Amino acid sequence: MLRVLTLATLFPDATRPNFGVFVERQTLGLAAYAEVDLRLVAPIGLPPWPLTRHPRYRALAGLPRHEMWKGLDTLRPRFLTVPGTGGRRHVAALVRALVPVIDALREEFPFDVIDAEFFFPDGPAAIALGQRYGVPVSIKARGADIHHWGHGPTGRQVVAAGHGAAGMLAVSEAMKRDMAALGLPAENIRVHRTGVDLDRFAPLDRPTAKSALGVTGPLVVAVGALIERKGHAIVIEAMRGVPDATLLIAGDGPERGRLDALIARLGLTDRVRLLGAVPHADLPRLIAAADVSALASSSEGLANAWVESLACGTPVVITDAGGARELVRDAAAGRVVARTAPAFAAAIKEVLAHPPSPEETRRSALPFTWEANTAALYAHLAGL
Repeated sequence: MLRVLTLATLFPDATRPNFGVFVERQTLGLAAYAEVDLRLVAPIGLPPWPLTRHPRYRALAGLPRHEMWKGLDTLRPRFLTVPGTGGRRHVAALVRALVPVIDALREEFPFDVIDAEFFFPDGPAAIALGQRYGVPVSIKARGADIHHWGHGPTGRQVVAAGHGAAGMLAVSEAMKRDMAALGLPAENIRVHRTGVDLDRFAPLDRPTAKSALGVTGPLVVAVGALIERKGHAIVIEAMRGVPDATLLIAGDGPERGRLDALIARLGLTDRVRLLGAVPHADLPRLIAAADVSALASSSEGLANAWVESLACGTPVVITDAGGARELVRDAAAGRVVARTAPAFAAAIKEVLAHPPSPEETRRSALPFTWEANTAALYAHLAGL
């Protein structure tokens, strides 16, 4: 029996059901594996008082510190995140919060390996814990943890953690190259692809699905947080060049006000809608209704939204970010284009003019099963 301690600051809770949903799915799969006994530690970062009086942080502070989350024995210790420090102190604060919690846990659960599910601050904290308890550590890189935290004031901590890990995981070959470019040992990095639920994310009758959304004519969807990095403004501007199409954007975030203003300024309020946060369970019906899925990301690892779109039979128009070209290998899967509104408009029109069959598009997603994800993760951790 392999005893795994999974450490994940990126993990859902009652106040944020969509936060880290793919980490959750991966962890549930590993926990269900016959040869695994797993405990989850999902720390919650909170700013100092009085910022914790804000409703967002007050809700987080009120979460239980120990609960059964979808069958997972889950600990949720709090650690201090000080604004304006660029994350420099996150790791030290996280380690201070974790040590007493995991000291107590280890008395009844002598874990064999630590599985850190995000490179920062999880990775450096996991290395400190691995040294304390004498167990190997694996760290997984997903995207922003390398592209953002791997540079600037936290970059040295990320690189040091990578060198201290017994093994590392990357969501794509492109992510592996980016990690190596930071100075992490490529020979110690294994590509570990995401999974997709191929039963839930599957083609539907597109006209019927559109009708349920109140849409007639071509439909484009974009799924991702409303942050600049996702490039929703570029896709919105591109809609001026696709005059007969509707764009629905699923996600929420700090860019919402700016995007609302852009939609109004461009006169697109009748064709572009911000749906807000859409429960993950509702995404299959939205994506399968669309003719095209578009995301103008400036950086990615290998976006789960891309794989889910292809599983629904909906081709993607995306930028050359992360593992885009590892996924989009033919015209049936979609197009990889420059990060400009004209390029997106042209590619969307091309796909609409020559639509592949949903079955052809779906073929690109078939290797991305959660069963394969679990088996690969178990083999990696057992090997450490």
